[in-house]
Amino acid sequence: MPHIVTDLCIDCKHTSCVAVCPVDCFHAAERTLYIDPVECIDCGACIPECPENAIFDLPDVPAEYQHCVRENAEQSKNFPVIMETLPPLLGRPDCKRS
Repeated sequence: MPHIVTDLCIDCKHTSCVAVCPVDCFHAAERTLYIDPVECIDCGACIPECPENAIFDLPDVPAEYQHCVRENAEQSKNFPVIMETLPPLLGRPDCKRS
């Protein structure tokens, strides 16, 4: 089962998850990341790396973020693969600073 990036990533967009991913399943939009569910190998390495706790294993996606399952599948097709760590956006006051 794939992992899902939820709305908790929006405007924070830490990319530390990308650095630990053994496959190229992350895609970068301007304000968030998406995971391609076809490319994700369900290794779980990205989950502890996300300071926003924005990534979940599919069965663990909270009810309020269920819409993100479809968004990741659809939007990952529309944005380029990201393979490098970039500075976070930190565009919301509640984004983790470290």
